[in-house]
Amino acid sequence: MAEARITRVIGAVDIGSFRISAMVAGVQENGELIVLGSGHRAAQGIKRGYVTDMAAATYAVRDAVERAEKLAGTNVQSVAIACSGAGLAARTDPVEIEIGGRRIEEDDLEQLLLCARDALEPDGRMVLHAQPACYFLDGADGIANPVGLHADRLGVDIHVMLADGAPMRNLKEAVQSAHLDVEAVVASPIAAAQACLTAEERELGVALIEFGAQVTNISVHAGGTLADMVSIPRGSADITDAIASAFGIRRAQAERLKCFHGSAIASPTDHREMIPVNGPGEEGQGPQARGADDRNRIARAELVGTIVAELDRLAGDVARALEAMGYAGAQAPRSGRQVVLTGGGAELTGLADYMQAALGKPVRIGRPPALKGLPEAHGTPGFATLAGLVMYVLDDPVDIRSVGPRHQTAHRPAGVVTVMRVWRAMKEYF
Repeated sequence: MAEARITRVIGAVDIGSFRISAMVAGVQENGELIVLGSGHRAAQGIKRGYVTDMAAATYAVRDAVERAEKLAGTNVQSVAIACSGAGLAARTDPVEIEIGGRRIEEDDLEQLLLCARDALEPDGRMVLHAQPACYFLDGADGIANPVGLHADRLGVDIHVMLADGAPMRNLKEAVQSAHLDVEAVVASPIAAAQACLTAEERELGVALIEFGAQVTNISVHAGGTLADMVSIPRGSADITDAIASAFGIRRAQAERLKCFHGSAIASPTDHREMIPVNGPGEEGQGPQARGADDRNRIARAELVGTIVAELDRLAGDVARALEAMGYAGAQAPRSGRQVVLTGGGAELTGLADYMQAALGKPVRIGRPPALKGLPEAHGTPGFATLAGLVMYVLDDPVDIRSVGPRHQTAHRPAGVVTVMRVWRAMKEYF
């Protein structure tokens, strides 16, 4: 059977501090999403989610997109970008209008969203999106569509995602300098939630921890939307740095040790297991690790101890953030106390069990859904934000900033004005 024709191509770039990844996806006639190509490369010019070297960041973005385009066999002119830094913040603004007890019509919803748009106050920051979360009327809330109901007052909760203006403009300029138009900017917690959370989880209440290289975003989702979020300037790269510092080795060696031999849970056999600091073919190269034997091997117990010590600091920050957002202790919702862990740092062995013990809540690892054409290597937590970004663009949620009145008043020009317009048109074309 012939493949369904592709009617739309979507480009996406996830700008992280460890890697920059890109995806080219197609939307088929039947509405199904198919991954045409994806690629990634080491991040350059990005630190803690901020652009620190424009030329290096531009080169890395262009290289990642070209790798995805090569596999896809097509080029993209515009992309949506996901960002994890730039001072992200979320808030919910309730807006109400008077209905007077009558039946709610479509025009009332339009008027409500227009009022919400006019009342939007970014406080000098950049608005990434402003979306209606759910409607409420009189004493009832959580209403998806109030049309046809009677009410005295109609309201809506507007979910607003904000970012610092200058850092966000730097991110956009890095992409635009790579000869790409920026179709949309999406906060990474929103994109990651699109890929990792079910609709039921977001409705009941769930905390999503996006464990990146240099930034960890903690977001609480309830009532179908992101209720609050906190960013912590700490990530898996800090574990790598701690290993490199503890053993006096290079970062590349520390990263390899963390990925291949590291764990968040200690084992009774760790003291007897000796692991090589150098990788295959690197014997005799680089510095001798501190405390290593004559073959430059260290006890796995020392490596795990270093990792756990760094994780203890991160878990403490996460617990305090969840408590501040009302997702810990007696303030936590009765249902939906689950925590979902995603991001590249979530690939560390045993991390879910460690975080479950540290937070006292059930924890699972969030991975991207099995999209058609998605390579197995990109089906890991580290690529969840990228996959979710494409899904978010396809979903195309309503933004109140683009809402306008459906009925425009037509103004008939006066006779002299009409004659002048015709005269200018004749001069232009003849």
